[in-house]
Amino acid sequence: MLAYETEELAALRFSIILTARWEASDDEDPEQRAELRADLSLLRRHYGDKIDEMAMTFGVEEAMKAKDKVERTVVVPRDLKPLNIQRYEEVSSEESSDTGYGI
Repeated sequence: MLAYETEELAALRFSIILTARWEASDDEDPEQRAELRADLSLLRRHYGDKIDEMAMTFGVEEAMKAKDKVERTVVVPRDLKPLNIQRYEEVSSEESSDTGYGI
């Protein structure tokens, strides 16, 4: 059970790093950056809550060991780029209209 919770914590850490990188990117427009900043805040809060939950379930020492392990081992490749959401939505709507399923 601790391993599962640690994996969830690692996934949150990955999301935090990636979102922070995108939020700091000059490629994003101000509106998108504000959205990413809000997402980042929620992710960080959830990360802290997950650590608290682990501490209550498995003990503080185990939770801190898991946190330290996650923070040492989770990395996001530098070349990982965000999905261009606008472009993806444009392609999706074009595909759905091509198949006759467009709204």
